[in-house]
Amino acid sequence: MSVAVPPTAGVTAAEVTASGVVDGWHGRFRLWDGYFALAGAGIGLAVAAEGSRPLANRIGFVVLFIALAGWYLGFGRRLMRESVEDWRGYLYLAGVALLYVPAVLLTGSASFLLFVLCPQVFMVLPAAPAVGAVVLLNSVHIIVLAVRLPDLKHVVAPLLIALITVFVVCVLGIWAQRTVTESGRRAELIAQLERTRADLAEMSHRAGIAAERQRLAADIHDTVAQGLSSVVMLIQAAEADLDRDLGQARRHLGLARRTARENLVDVRTLVAALTPAELTGSPLEQALHRLAERFTQETGVPVSCTVDVAAGRALSTPTEVVLLRAAQEALTNIRRHADATAVAVLLHSDDDRVTLEVGDDGGGFDAGTGTGGSGPAGGTDGQELAGGGGYGLAGIRARVEQVQGTVVVRSAPGAGTTIRVEVPYE
Repeated sequence: MSVAVPPTAGVTAAEVTASGVVDGWHGRFRLWDGYFALAGAGIGLAVAAEGSRPLANRIGFVVLFIALAGWYLGFGRRLMRESVEDWRGYLYLAGVALLYVPAVLLTGSASFLLFVLCPQVFMVLPAAPAVGAVVLLNSVHIIVLAVRLPDLKHVVAPLLIALITVFVVCVLGIWAQRTVTESGRRAELIAQLERTRADLAEMSHRAGIAAERQRLAADIHDTVAQGLSSVVMLIQAAEADLDRDLGQARRHLGLARRTARENLVDVRTLVAALTPAELTGSPLEQALHRLAERFTQETGVPVSCTVDVAAGRALSTPTEVVLLRAAQEALTNIRRHADATAVAVLLHSDDDRVTLEVGDDGGGFDAGTGTGGSGPAGGTDGQELAGGGGYGLAGIRARVEQVQGTVVVRSAPGAGTTIRVEVPYE
């Protein structure tokens, strides 16, 4: 009896996920389960109905076949369904051999069960042991024929068929297992990439949160903190004038009330995540003029504000915010530290850049001892971003860096201070 080639022997799970669990195999295994059931039942019925065999042999085959089916359903099926390849696979095939060999001894037609058994070998064993098991299973029928037939020439044809069968089955089985292994590696790589993507997304999210916190800190400093500082100074001035100049005290209180209201608008604007209140509905030029007027009203120091920006070259909102906040911070520093008698604010532009300069004639400081800047917002022409610690100048530098601009602070003791901010057109 010749041995037929089992169809696509050795095909196991198609794709393996990164966790080692067979991906999509349960659905595909149902097809194998159905194939085993149909092929096994067909072979069993055909052999049992073979009239040329003694009835006792056929009954014995049926008993062994039922035992083999029960061994598969009770033990082997779970191994194949869960893609288990350990000592239990060897145990399962040992049981298969104990039932298959007697079946072949009873009737050579039992060798057709290799249609079912060869695929199972590659489902429960690694490649090398599976090849050995396939060779042994295909050798059973050849050995039986060699023992029973007196003339060995009758064994040559079945032997050639068995060799071809073993070769084809092993090639298909090894190819299928390597395909599954490669699929598992790719699945692991995809899982790693997905984890990396998730980690990068998390890092980006955290970086965004940090950047947003930095931006909010700058906005709060430039609006709430400066506004409250102005209100405190005006109230203190009003208290000092209560006994000697009631009108001046009322003027200071009026300015404090106005500043507090404007500050409230700024806070509401921050909450609403809108453009700074000074720029709402008005260009940067008007916002700078209002800033200069308020500074003069609050301190009594005259401020000249000159704007010479090329017509038709509108600035982006982020750039206007940077320039406005820089002017606010510069004026705040002048009010707190400069003891100036005159202040100048100049905004002008050329072909590709906009420049803001805020200067005063106050006491100044030694720019060489300040904290220099580096990078886009560092000093130029050997100058350093100087002038004391605190958030103020550092905040200007941080904002200007966001729009790829530069900051230069020029100062000397007794010679006043000038802060120059240059930003490109966007």
